[in-house]
Amino acid sequence: MVDHLIVSVEAPDFGVLLRAFSLLATLLCASFFPGKSSAQTPTSPVCRIESKNFEGWRAEEMSNPWINVVIVPQLGGRVMQVTFGGHAYLFVNPKYKGQYFPPSSEPAKGRWINYGGDKIWPMPEGTEDEQHWAGPVSDALDDGDYSFKILSEDSRCTVRLDGPADPKTGLEYAREITIGGNSPEISFHAVMKNITGHAIRWSVQSVTQFDTAEAGNPGEFNHEFWAFTPANQHSAYFRQYQVRSGLANDSSFAVKNDLFTLHWQYLQSEVWVDSPGEWLAVVDGTARYAMVERFPHFEGAEYPGKATVIFYKNGPALELDDKGIPYFTPANPQDRLHYMEAEVNSPMVRLEPGETYALDTHWFPTRMGKEFKTVMDAGVVGSSLTVSSTDSGILLSGIFGVFVPGKLEARLFDRHGAPIAKIRLQPVSPAEVIELRVELKVPAQTARVSLHLMDQQGNDQGLLGEARVTATDRSS
Repeated sequence: MVDHLIVSVEAPDFGVLLRAFSLLATLLCASFFPGKSSAQTPTSPVCRIESKNFEGWRAEEMSNPWINVVIVPQLGGRVMQVTFGGHAYLFVNPKYKGQYFPPSSEPAKGRWINYGGDKIWPMPEGTEDEQHWAGPVSDALDDGDYSFKILSEDSRCTVRLDGPADPKTGLEYAREITIGGNSPEISFHAVMKNITGHAIRWSVQSVTQFDTAEAGNPGEFNHEFWAFTPANQHSAYFRQYQVRSGLANDSSFAVKNDLFTLHWQYLQSEVWVDSPGEWLAVVDGTARYAMVERFPHFEGAEYPGKATVIFYKNGPALELDDKGIPYFTPANPQDRLHYMEAEVNSPMVRLEPGETYALDTHWFPTRMGKEFKTVMDAGVVGSSLTVSSTDSGILLSGIFGVFVPGKLEARLFDRHGAPIAKIRLQPVSPAEVIELRVELKVPAQTARVSLHLMDQQGNDQGLLGEARVTATDRSS
């Protein structure tokens, strides 16, 4: 037992008791006479789906108390915007707002119409043979008109988008998108299907364009925009990453503390990372909003060009004119667009006729700034958990963002690893950066503390940090 915990018991409030008994009677009556009570106690879904107009497009919006997910089926089944806590994450190209160019139309032929948002693409890219996708280009996969269907709308909302067949690749795409009501998590189930009469081999790629413009000033870029993914200690690439286009020595890229780190600069480049870590994170350090994307990694599988994660930075590129003189594009400041693509690849998959393969990914909007350190089971870490001794106990400190609402729980262990106690701390929310600083009275034998997140149903959502007590004046 932890001797400093005190439970306060107060005299009963008879008014409160009377209201409680009244509520209990109502519930008992409802259980015996459901027909009479249903009209008086309607149930409403904790998430909802509704049609709306978004930037001039016909759209479908999935929402719960945490997030809004806007889908435009006509634009290749794209998710065009995700908003969490008033923060809009995705890039929407102002040049094409409200417009649609079918792949078969004359304006779209041979071009890529970049609407923005989030979509799925085939890999590998190239023009050398039929086993490469000659994209990005306007086609049935990228911006065909997808059908839209609601699969569920209650405690969980799920929609399905089915795309047209693409004879060039032999693929047909479908996407299922799900949100619940208790957190801002978004789940994606992306399916590719072989529609041919012969075997084909592809990877399916999730492509998300994040808005990197300065808030309130779209003509300038956000100088505190970052991206991260775990680096591979046994990487196939010389620097643990490979710059596939742009300057090889682009200072945006680095590997620090076993993390590939991208600090966004307005310069075009594409970098490939063979990350084994099953997550990437995109962070707006100015607004302190982050998006974590989780995905499966298959050890030993063949990935396109060995890359599991690709980042593309939009910006000016060095080109040569017809006289061989170098220049940067775009030359006109009015043509500047600020976005970054975060791309996740599946392994290369052989599909027999009629076979399908699915890539499952999960997004976790949360709060964190440029102090970002890593991703844990339950959230993100900006400053790792530290546990220091005090005159009266221990002091816990750290900076975190969580994926679901709930309460923090400190778990105490002795120097042999035996559990001593569990102490519930403050309530926490994905909508807030958690700057933890709390002092606890604990038994003298406490040698190590772990920090867990317990959700609102009391389920353990996993670890946020763990540290030994830095004790110079405590017995062990």
